[in-house]
Amino acid sequence: MALLRKKDEGYSGDTVKLDGVGLRYDDGPEILADVSLAIPQRSFHFLTGPSGAGKTSLLSLMYLAKRPTRGGLTLFGEDVTKAKRDRLAWLRRNLGVVFQDFRLLDHMSAFDNVALPLRIAGIGENVVQRNVSELLNWVGLEDYKNAHPAVLSGGQKQRVAIARAVVNRPKLILADEPTGNVDDTIAMRLMQLFVELHKLGASVIIATHNEPLVARFPFPRLHLDDGAVTVLPPLGAASAAAEV
Repeated sequence: MALLRKKDEGYSGDTVKLDGVGLRYDDGPEILADVSLAIPQRSFHFLTGPSGAGKTSLLSLMYLAKRPTRGGLTLFGEDVTKAKRDRLAWLRRNLGVVFQDFRLLDHMSAFDNVALPLRIAGIGENVVQRNVSELLNWVGLEDYKNAHPAVLSGGQKQRVAIARAVVNRPKLILADEPTGNVDDTIAMRLMQLFVELHKLGASVIIATHNEPLVARFPFPRLHLDDGAVTVLPPLGAASAAAEV
């Protein structure tokens, strides 16, 4: 796949760094409390924890949908708590985000939804056509490229959303339950895509409740509970990488 051919050297420091971060909504209690962690470049982590622990909230900080109530947050070495709007827009172009609710554009076909980040970036249409077609083939949707979201199943929408998130080779991929609507075979194929992009230089964080899936990969976990994050070792043996 053309998308997966060239390794990106990119930024050499921590991709994300949180220092004593707290997050609350309005006047409610803190969802996240004193979170300090560093996500190295070219790392892969699963984000685990019970429902309601704040996994989606933590991801929303990393993809700049929210700013911390307190504490420091840097992305690619830049302090996002002080960054101006135009700089935040630049940082977002280096992110690939897979949302639980897909957030596809209903008036666009699957192809055009996936192509959107490339077209916004001004990529030539020949490259768009080639990369998007290859990526839709990778996720098993080559026969649905002209279909609109309204006629796609939940699992198909999930795959379109994943393809859109990774088509421009982002430096940081954040995925919220990306395999929650697909069967085991497709889940492993999607995970293989994330792993390949990780090998080529992307940092990847995948929030999931699927422990059997997590156990098949040799990647550490960011475990979130009671507003705090603990870095835990992989559930699976290192040899599990041979399965993907």
